[in-house]
Amino acid sequence: MKELLEPIMIQTDRLRISVLAIGSPSNPPLILLHGNVSSNLFWRETIRAMADNYYLIAPDLRGYGQTEARPIDASRGLRDWSDDLWALCTAMRIEQPINVVGWSMGAGVAMQYMIDHPQDVSSLTLVAPMSPFGFGGTKDVEGTPCYPNYAGSGGGTANPQFVQCIAVQDRGEADENSPRNVMNRFYFRPPFRAEREIEELFVEAMLSTRTGIGYYPGSFETCQQWPGVIPGSDGINNAMSPKYVSLTAIVEAEPKCPILWIRGAEDAIVSDQSLFDFGTLGKLGLVPGWPGEDVYPPQPMVSQMRRLLQQYQEAGGVYNEIVIEEAGHAPHVEKPERFLTELRRFLSVQSTK
Repeated sequence: MKELLEPIMIQTDRLRISVLAIGSPSNPPLILLHGNVSSNLFWRETIRAMADNYYLIAPDLRGYGQTEARPIDASRGLRDWSDDLWALCTAMRIEQPINVVGWSMGAGVAMQYMIDHPQDVSSLTLVAPMSPFGFGGTKDVEGTPCYPNYAGSGGGTANPQFVQCIAVQDRGEADENSPRNVMNRFYFRPPFRAEREIEELFVEAMLSTRTGIGYYPGSFETCQQWPGVIPGSDGINNAMSPKYVSLTAIVEAEPKCPILWIRGAEDAIVSDQSLFDFGTLGKLGLVPGWPGEDVYPPQPMVSQMRRLLQQYQEAGGVYNEIVIEEAGHAPHVEKPERFLTELRRFLSVQSTK
């Protein structure tokens, strides 16, 4: 297998999608969905390791990588991406149920896809998944909004300096908000750092994120409630706002495929004390005017996911939670051997049933 895969362009009835695909189409399909501010290049190690036994398909999601630029309608939550995946599987003539692995936002897309097409999903692997209630603005395991207008979620939550660094294609380390620095501080648990050649690929993947109207991070409006921003109706971060996304319908999905939940023990992005969440930042005194724990606590993202999967299990499903020590938000990159061991074990059990 070549060290670097060449993408292929698949024309679907929705948009033209850039895909890394390898392996025999007669093998079980394994779909890999990347997270926010990234691309399919973050699956490089997984693709290399799994291609002998699976038909590996890793698309660049809408708004990222080399996929055709089409804006995201955030009012549909994650459904633009779910519908794109359905169109891709149709165009590639994937007729057997798929194993879906999603990382971060991609895990939310994977869950939405299972909600939309449960009969077409053989297994679901959630890697450091976003909360089932989106990102920001909720305060308990049931996803209760801190304010009815979902203040503190959506397009206004992104660091504008980080967005600007993406827009100007900053590949350096001089600006603390550069993609390279954000990746090494938050995607990974310091002091982990990928080999230089691989790090360059990851930076290119982050810089492939499209910015502007309809893309990253999305529009927002100001409001009187703390922290002063509410979601707009377009773009990536708005699609992850609890105003538009709730994945609780997975509990009612039939049939219920087995779910593997795998996460890093020291994830700074998706946790019950996320450093990307206004509730946490306010509690730490980093955003003035915090209304307090009763009104706006840190979003319990991990606890929200665990509660939903417990409900899934109570309704007849099966899930398993794996925590990888000394790993952050990208355990498939930071601890590939452990990640691949758990993924192979999970998939092999499903194939024997």
